[in-house]
Amino acid sequence: MNRVALALVLLALAASTDAQRPRARDLGVRIGVLDTGPSNAITDVQGVAVGHVTLNHGDGDLVVGKGPVRTGVTAILPHQEDIYRHQVFAAGEILNGNGEMTGLAWVNERGLLEVPVVLTNTLSVGDAYSGVVDWVTAQRASRVPLPVVGECYDGRLNDIAGRHVKPEHVVDAIDRATTGAVAEGSVGAGTGTRSYQYKAGIGTASRVLATDDGGYTVGVLVNANCGRKHCLIVDGVPVGRDLTATENQGRDGSIIIVIATDAPVLPHQLRRLCIRSAYGVTRTGTVSRTSSGDFAIAFSTAQRIDRYRSRIDNAPPVTVDKVHILGDRHLTLLFQAVIEATEEAVLNAMFASEAMTGRDGHHIPALPTDRVIAALKAAGRIE
Repeated sequence: MNRVALALVLLALAASTDAQRPRARDLGVRIGVLDTGPSNAITDVQGVAVGHVTLNHGDGDLVVGKGPVRTGVTAILPHQEDIYRHQVFAAGEILNGNGEMTGLAWVNERGLLEVPVVLTNTLSVGDAYSGVVDWVTAQRASRVPLPVVGECYDGRLNDIAGRHVKPEHVVDAIDRATTGAVAEGSVGAGTGTRSYQYKAGIGTASRVLATDDGGYTVGVLVNANCGRKHCLIVDGVPVGRDLTATENQGRDGSIIIVIATDAPVLPHQLRRLCIRSAYGVTRTGTVSRTSSGDFAIAFSTAQRIDRYRSRIDNAPPVTVDKVHILGDRHLTLLFQAVIEATEEAVLNAMFASEAMTGRDGHHIPALPTDRVIAALKAAGRIE
């Protein structure tokens, strides 16, 4: 059985045996004041698609190259057409730089995104990069753009040095990307990650502005891998102070934040959205520690820049692109939407995740949601 076939079998088995736990909002937690989209996910921004490949197999002591394996790939597409041809405005921000997101300098230089955004573990960035190249070259033989690959460290649970993520897993994650509900928790790139010393992983949320404010949607997806237990805040309540201390769950982690919106904003405005995402992370109680790699990337689906239109349509050469821009005075509600959605996405990553045991018997517990809800009720945050 080849690696891709094995991954698909394992993914199917995981899906059949591990139902996702309730999300924060399912248990009565209401973050912020803005409305959510239908799925409360980044895919509420029309056209945005997400795909996961989850690698979760093996138990026992670490044997480099043989497991145990707790890792994967998550791919986010701004739309499901030819991204290289139909580019979208984008920008990124390094919140703390002890990590990697490849291609970010080029995204910021041009202000455009021309590839899927791919997430994986720290030591699989190279293979993920190659996977994006393979996916692009399968569609065109030349002019391969720089891949955008962000990483989080999952070595507490995963045989990370074994580099089990292969290029074909990346191609598969991109190909399986769909709109609608998004699987959260220990899936894809979040399979082996943790936050606040509890199991976490992929989380997502969205916010929709009122019609009078433009009706725009903002969606956020995170790979949450940050925070210390005693600092955890949920809906303004410092619940972490009362959670029982456990063994050290390993080194400080990171967070990757992907922001999508259908508002007509340009790269300099998208960069401002990236900065606001840090506020949402902080509202859950963490800071960008010196040892974490915290990166944000944002894109807008409102307008596409067609790379080839003058050549293909036999039209006169196009030297001026006409675009729309949301006035700066109308950005404040988008800032709020990003902050609220980021905060809730981090919480969803934790609420949805089951406990997990990985290499060398390392165990990361699930968030005790019953105790969290009890604390919120005591504080009057939930009736």
